[in-house]
Amino acid sequence: MTNKLIQFDGATYDPAHDEKRLSTQLRRVFFVVVDGHWRTLQEIQDKIEASFKEHDSEGGISARLRDLRKERFGAYDIQRRRREGSDGLWEYRMNIYPKEIRQESLF
Repeated sequence: MTNKLIQFDGATYDPAHDEKRLSTQLRRVFFVVVDGHWRTLQEIQDKIEASFKEHDSEGGISARLRDLRKERFGAYDIQRRRREGSDGLWEYRMNIYPKEIRQESLF
């Protein structure tokens, strides 16, 4: 994740109140999922708390995962799947292979 200016938006977004909180939350989520391991939102939350001594809500983590998929936040390949043996529990990971390698591996 580069240090370029992160541009959040939305009807309720107020840079004075939200910029620092959302930017640091985005970085915490990034540094947890960048290892490519499958994790539920709860597991991501637990890893953030253990690593950064910060509490991020599952809703906030989910929103930052969606942000990481957006072009302006890096267009990262954030994947999701149902956890095996579960009807409604999802797990997420970042595909850590560059897009060029992912495309080449198809042939």
